[in-house]
Amino acid sequence: MTHHAEQLNIDAQRLVHLNSGNVSVLIDLGWQQLPSIVHWGASLGELNSHQARSLADANINHLTSNNQDLAVRADILGSQHAGWAGRPGLSGTRAGRDWSPQFTVSSAKLETADAQKARLDGELTTAAAATLSVNASDTESGLELDVDIELTEQGVLRARGTLRNTEASAYQVHELGLLLPLPTNASEILDFAGHWGKERVPQRRELTIGTHLRENRKGRTGADSSYVLNVGEPGFNFASGELWGLHLGYSGNQRVWAEKLYDGNRALGASELLMPGEIELNQDESLSTPWIYGVYGDGLDDQAHRLHSWLRARPAHPRRARPVTLNVWEAVYFDHDETKLKLLADRAAELGVERYVLDDGWFGSRRDDTSGLGDWTVSPEVWPRGLNTLIEHVTSLGMEFGLWFEPEMVNVDSEVARSHPEWIMAPSGRLPHESRNQQVLNLAIEEAYAHVRDQMVAVLEAHDIAYIKWDHNRDLLEAGNQLTGKASVHAQTQAAYRLMAELKERFPELEIESCSSGGARVDLGVLEYTDRVWASDDIDPFERQQIHRWTQQLIPAELMGSHVASGASHTTHRNHSLHYRAGTAFWGHMGIEWDLTEADLEDMQELRAWIEFHKLHRELLHTGRLVRVDQFDSSLDIHGVVSQDRTEALFAVVSLALADTDPIGKFRFAGLDNSLNYEIVDVTPGFPASAEYQKRHPQSAHRELNMRLPGWWPVEEPATLNGAGLQKAGVFSPWLNPESLRILHLRAVSNEGSK
Repeated sequence: MTHHAEQLNIDAQRLVHLNSGNVSVLIDLGWQQLPSIVHWGASLGELNSHQARSLADANINHLTSNNQDLAVRADILGSQHAGWAGRPGLSGTRAGRDWSPQFTVSSAKLETADAQKARLDGELTTAAAATLSVNASDTESGLELDVDIELTEQGVLRARGTLRNTEASAYQVHELGLLLPLPTNASEILDFAGHWGKERVPQRRELTIGTHLRENRKGRTGADSSYVLNVGEPGFNFASGELWGLHLGYSGNQRVWAEKLYDGNRALGASELLMPGEIELNQDESLSTPWIYGVYGDGLDDQAHRLHSWLRARPAHPRRARPVTLNVWEAVYFDHDETKLKLLADRAAELGVERYVLDDGWFGSRRDDTSGLGDWTVSPEVWPRGLNTLIEHVTSLGMEFGLWFEPEMVNVDSEVARSHPEWIMAPSGRLPHESRNQQVLNLAIEEAYAHVRDQMVAVLEAHDIAYIKWDHNRDLLEAGNQLTGKASVHAQTQAAYRLMAELKERFPELEIESCSSGGARVDLGVLEYTDRVWASDDIDPFERQQIHRWTQQLIPAELMGSHVASGASHTTHRNHSLHYRAGTAFWGHMGIEWDLTEADLEDMQELRAWIEFHKLHRELLHTGRLVRVDQFDSSLDIHGVVSQDRTEALFAVVSLALADTDPIGKFRFAGLDNSLNYEIVDVTPGFPASAEYQKRHPQSAHRELNMRLPGWWPVEEPATLNGAGLQKAGVFSPWLNPESLRILHLRAVSNEGSK
């Protein structure tokens, strides 16, 4: 990639228009002031200087009779000196002084992928995908600020700020964040809540005067993370309605907020949440915000598509087919019996599984969850012949081998904790309450970091390991550095990132999964270093339908671990058919979390069919465009994936519960090409009726299937329907038993092939 840098004369009126991915960002950078975003949203097309200046002028509000004598200029830092009365992005002090700096821009540059795309034209600079970098300072306060504002090719807006102390005395930072403006029609909030086993639960409310503030003090992203904080037009849904979303790409303590002020201004904001005294900048030291992502969309699917497209364009995004995975946790838990583990490998290989993961319990004194964490050496008690006996068996069957670690955690009952109790994160003089019988190992202490790194490196060098399941099973409460007495969540988060990066550099082919009590560390910060996330410890397919639907608001299917559960869920104790369990797991990075030694021949045959089906379609699943059909009936969920050229698609029709009416009614497909005809085939592996019922009543089962499906449904032969009709007129839904599904494959055909 080549870069073009154009120094801007900012001692005058200066506007920058970035326009890419059907999104425009118009930035006012004039008169040496911090950037103020005039417009962020739908593309404005090509603008000339007069048009851009007119829009900037129109962005200035009128004065009121009891307000400031100058109109508010809302800059990206939320500066008080500019009249912003809401939450500021920067809060800090130098022994009580310098708490309201006034930054003056000294230089700015625009970097684009192609020198020909940058065009200077008087007061207006226009570019497509580009990054505007601004340097500003306040000499009186002894502070410098760098701000990067990037619009990607896909229309994702990213911003990051760096604060630097230039004076000899220390500057204590309480908060450093950035703000993105919202238009007046953005008045309904959608963000997320949740808990262990039920992550990413959507919640809506009106944006009223005041601040909708989401704080996380858990030292990890959190199962109750706001995830993507959206504010949009009332009633926005998957298909339509303007919305503006914010995501903080960070895995530690954080704040995100949506705010509506009395003067009509509205904004989204985000920052790392800093503990008291955590960040003190000495001379020439600096602090950077995480990347703050702003994603506009006309409907939630449009927003998700921008994010997925941007993630897939990253150089480090996994390119090879995502291996079908067996994780043995729910099959054996801590009972590491080599004979059974090898039998599980044999069964997995028969099914076509491509990766085998050994979970918790292989190291130190780890026979249960009360001891051993932090001692990352193979247990001679459990593995007297070493791990290679299992690994060689797994790899001889054509599968990769993966291993579980929890590098940031420690049991008090461990060799490392007994030798170095000062490495445990704690306030001075006492330990925090335990969670899951464990504490946190302070990786910000260099010796503790080296201990974990060196033990992990030794294991990876001694064994053929292609994959790490990296877990993080407790919140960081009272997470202090015992050596300094200071809070240390920021340093711990950075150390975890550093360790992931160092292992990746040392073992370039290694893949890492981010797991954190299930889905409590799913964010774009950790995904800079990892190749997959574990969406939830709850693999009950009924719960996973919702978890998958909303996890994909941020990340695409190929990054979302999605496993076939046991017949009776270990989390909810619900019972589900293999048909429903596999048909739910099919839509992500597919795997199995089930004791296959308990599967009978019929189960193995059906599961093999689902795995073959996934492999047949995973290129489409992992490169196509997500489509979620807005529900007209709460009993029904319809979702799918459409190829980028819209010539092929897969859709699931999922029955969640009994409908209020019978027939249910018509639904409309989405994401297709109105001008194309589509041949539609029901490709669902297996059959939704129970195997026992089919054995006893094969003919009536077949007749029942036909009776419960509408006349257009492709039972005996394909149906061919027009894209416009599928999306505008719709088709009748089938009547399915609760917690069952059908999968349709659509392929574009010529007009001559229509019927």
